[in-house]
Amino acid sequence: MSELIKTFDKLPKLVKVILALPVLDIVWAVYRLCRSLEKKSAIGIVLAILMLFFCPAIFWLVDIITLLVIDKVVWID
Repeated sequence: MSELIKTFDKLPKLVKVILALPVLDIVWAVYRLCRSLEKKSAIGIVLAILMLFFCPAIFWLVDIITLLVIDKVVWID
């Protein structure tokens, strides 16, 4: 899983923003779940699962803004 996280972190900014578009934003929900699983964060895992199923339509805009400003997807790590 750490390889997946590193791969996503090394993507160019344009690709990251494209992956944050409304339909494709599920990719970042999976990324968050992998980060939480790697760090064994129970709260992060639960929130990532909830985001995966219930909130992808909400967080795509937050993801795009944070990717453009700080080049990262914000998460609770």
